[in-house]
Amino acid sequence: MEKMKERKESPMKFVSAEQKRNYMLEEPVEKLVCRLALPTILSMLVTSFYNMADTFFVGRLDTQSTAAVGVVFSLMAIIQAVGFLFGHGSGNYISRKLGAGDIEEAQKMSAVGFFTAFLAGVVIMVSCLLFIEPLSYLLGSTETIQPYTVAYLRIILIGAPAMTASLVVNNQMRFQGSAFYAMIGIVSGAVINIALDPILIFGCGMGVAGAALATTISQYLSFIFLLIMIRRGGNIQIRFQNFKPGLDIYKEVIRGGIPSLFRQGLASVATICLNHAAGVYGDAAIAGMSIVSRIMMFMNSALIGFGQGFQPVCGFNYGAKRYKRVLTAFWFCVKVAFFCLLGIAVVVYLAAPGLVTIFRKDDADVIKVGTAALRYSVLALPLSSWIVMCNMMLQSIGKGLKASIVASARQGIFFLPLIAILPYFFGLTGVEICQAVSDIFALTVSIPLGVSVIREMQRGEDSSVV
Repeated sequence: MEKMKERKESPMKFVSAEQKRNYMLEEPVEKLVCRLALPTILSMLVTSFYNMADTFFVGRLDTQSTAAVGVVFSLMAIIQAVGFLFGHGSGNYISRKLGAGDIEEAQKMSAVGFFTAFLAGVVIMVSCLLFIEPLSYLLGSTETIQPYTVAYLRIILIGAPAMTASLVVNNQMRFQGSAFYAMIGIVSGAVINIALDPILIFGCGMGVAGAALATTISQYLSFIFLLIMIRRGGNIQIRFQNFKPGLDIYKEVIRGGIPSLFRQGLASVATICLNHAAGVYGDAAIAGMSIVSRIMMFMNSALIGFGQGFQPVCGFNYGAKRYKRVLTAFWFCVKVAFFCLLGIAVVVYLAAPGLVTIFRKDDADVIKVGTAALRYSVLALPLSSWIVMCNMMLQSIGKGLKASIVASARQGIFFLPLIAILPYFFGLTGVEICQAVSDIFALTVSIPLGVSVIREMQRGEDSSVV
């Protein structure tokens, strides 16, 4: 009776790392993935939604402000990439060590990941503020957009330390199976941001700077909420006494986090190149592509949230050499993601004009560019089911090189040369189709890399049975 009671108990109520480990290794993986994925999907959607909220409210001002938010978003993606480097790098390592029963190493990694990320955020903030005007042009501003970009960027940078450190706390909790508590911290900040946007933008008359201030305030409040939440649910506690940095531990951070840095960092570089390519066709083109980027990010965030529910299951069970459970969870995620994305793609393709109009209804050129780009982009959306899940599996089991290749493929290896080549031959249409073409090429690379690791685990499972 006691064991049955323990199995029915929610993972959010676990009070020890050992209790949580047993749950992660014994619960049916399909149920486990869904239970962990639900809060991560919600937190990703809400986070993505509040990014869209900035675009929505600023879109009520003018085309230049809308474009400026899109331009700065590429730098925000770089800041987030640094947070993901330390968050995913430390979180992956922690989940594998907890799966293997090594709590002391997990404690050390939690401190190193957190404090290093916060320091990195401070460095980013100071260095970017010193060169803010040339930086705004580097990100893709035109002469007419630049003043709005600087006004927005100056305030956003103040939130960089909170942004990087929050992502570490969030991911460390998630990789320990405490996705519910991680969700509370992230969603709380997002809700505050959405509430503050209209107050500061319109009520206080701050314009685009008000959107930036709303985001920065919410980042710091979310950071505080996450520090409170990590004290619940049997998580490893972040303590300065465990901050013992060394070459070996940073190698593990890089191995587990570099795919996220590549994925997010290259996405930022891709956005910068996209802004420059679209800028040739005017501010409306930049604004239109910015809107499409936010809509696609919203859809992809649900996929990433689902994959993040898979990652702790993958890490724990791989660390415990339960390869069959890893593979069962992986195929379950790929199948569910494919059919969900297929349905979403059909709906968005049909509703594309209306979706773009929500953000900028008074500019026909923005709507025209955005509609075409959105329709091209969703044609390849279902392919992400394999690409993203493959990347997350490789990253979670410590296959850093292969994970980095897959992570770099969509918006780096293929996107960057394509954004230079396609507009040369097809003009603005080349800009609009670039992401879809890149996704097709990325699939051809990720399939053999994923299959090689799947076969490796199958052999490991067969040998353990023998």
